[in-house]
Amino acid sequence: MDDRTDLSEDRQDDVSTDIQLDLRTWLKLLTCTTLISAELRRQLREQFDFTLPRFDMLAQLDREPGGLVLTELSKRLMVSPGNVTPIMNRLLEEGYITRSTSSLDRRVQIVCLTAEGRKKFRRMAKKHGQWVNAMMGGLELEERRSLSGLLDRLKANLRDGSGADAK
Repeated sequence: MDDRTDLSEDRQDDVSTDIQLDLRTWLKLLTCTTLISAELRRQLREQFDFTLPRFDMLAQLDREPGGLVLTELSKRLMVSPGNVTPIMNRLLEEGYITRSTSSLDRRVQIVCLTAEGRKKFRRMAKKHGQWVNAMMGGLELEERRSLSGLLDRLKANLRDGSGADAK
């Protein structure tokens, strides 16, 4: 073997190692997300008899006092409008949200939190924050800041599409 062959094999090994690292990192992110979500689901169910999807919908509506159009709500929840409907119907039955038709376009539905929904959400959100804080407690504050910054960069990279092309 000559030196060029050795270098070529080393580069191939480096690429393979990079891919393996990226795959392991992605699996760790997925595992952490799954574990955190499972714990949040359990806590919400046990302490509030509430589901995570219903909590997430209230969280989105809490950020928008004037309400959200149904299509925007489904976009923010990263699900189809068809997946939003049963969650929305349950929250309507419970009196936590209202749904009205836009005066400008009768096809457009606007969803808003009720006072009771806001009160319920805020109680749950306080506990939710405590649960997440406890789950992150194994990391020092500076480690959490660093992790948050790295994830911000990864998210921006994914959103702008610069990391999506497989060459």
